Amino acid sequence: MISRSFLAAVCLATSSFAAPPLTKIQDVLYKADGTRFNGTVTISWSSFEAIDRSVIAQQTTTVTVVNGNLQVQLVPSTTATPASFYTAVYNSDGRIQFQETWAVPSSVQPLRVRDVRVSILGGVGAEVGGATVQESDVVGLISDLGARPLKGPGYAAGRVAYVNPTGAIETVDGTPTDCVRVDGSSGPCGGTQPSFVDSDSPAGLVDGANTAFTLSGVPSPAASLTVYRNGMLQKTGQDFTLSGNRIDFVAAAAPQGGDTLVASFRLTGGTDNTPRLYPNPQVLCSGLGGATNSSTLASVGICNIPAGFLAAGDRVEIRFDLDHPGTAGGFTFEVHWGATTVLTRNASAVDAQAKGWAEAALTAAGAQLSHQSWGTSLAFAAGVGKSTDDSAGGIAVDFLASTVQSAETVTLKNFTVVRFP
Repeated sequence: MISRSFLAAVCLATSSFAAPPLTKIQDVLYKADGTRFNGTVTISWSSFEAIDRSVIAQQTTTVTVVNGNLQVQLVPSTTATPASFYTAVYNSDGRIQFQETWAVPSSVQPLRVRDVRVSILGGVGAEVGGATVQESDVVGLISDLGARPLKGPGYAAGRVAYVNPTGAIETVDGTPTDCVRVDGSSGPCGGTQPSFVDSDSPAGLVDGANTAFTLSGVPSPAASLTVYRNGMLQKTGQDFTLSGNRIDFVAAAAPQGGDTLVASFRLTGGTDNTPRLYPNPQVLCSGLGGATNSSTLASVGICNIPAGFLAAGDRVEIRFDLDHPGTAGGFTFEVHWGATTVLTRNASAVDAQAKGWAEAALTAAGAQLSHQSWGTSLAFAAGVGKSTDDSAGGIAVDFLASTVQSAETVTLKNFTVVRFP
């Protein structure tokens, strides 16, 4: 009588030598001309371990295809360790026709060739016979991906990139004119920019006796200070001395009643961070003007400064010369900054020439204007004013003139417009 323990041992021994699971691949193969394929399919594989821990040795097998009928059973490769693939080489008429890769999943139902064919071997996430190849299934892929830089939360296209403390790529914030620092921060190029004070009116009593006047700020450097008295440049050390923001005129140069004092200078450590795109003076317009004999003001020259060319903190200097050859009547001339009249003068019949100078000191709200003009007999005049014209959107510097006698002309002989950063 056979004992139960003996039967159990036999069953255990039998199961330990059971064949690994197989998946049947069954299909009908055709040629491109519609006729059935006849030949062989040589299937090869590398060694792997099946899902039931059966060791599958590296080998090949050849399947004969008659009248297009293909039938073969293979151990599933998508559940193998490591994940494995089969290489199928098709032969017909004594030569190799083509080759493809198969990934065979576990299936109790027969599969067709299309179910096991792999179109791109080794593609991450590619579908292989109903299964997905994981990143960990590709040798070295995870380490290679780890060596690549990653996009950080601040990443954006079309900007300067920097590497953040975690090693990810992010985008530098700022305006197109900013400079980027090594730590990824941005700001105006050159650090803090100096402020400019133009057409400053020194505080003090102008009576011929007082010689002490106070500026609105401390010039830095001191050599940047220019002081004009009635349009005439005063010399440091000869006409006045500077101490801090105080000007002391020598007794012989003390401003008299009715005199006009104008000063310009630079300040350091200011809060004006406007980028200086052009570090040197720049001629915006220069040339010859036209002539007119009109009895009403007509343009004899114009300088159109395009939008985006000027910024707060810039200075624009305007110089011009007029010619009046006749003596029968006088003439009038004006200079406009946008819609604002900078100066207007009425010259007499004996004024053969006239000359003028004007300056626009750009601010955040427009410009502060100053001017000087004189002629052959036309008395010297100077003044200051303001303009609210938006120079950032473009500005026109227009020269206008008119004559009393239509037989005479007034000509803009020359004009120059210079931009100072």
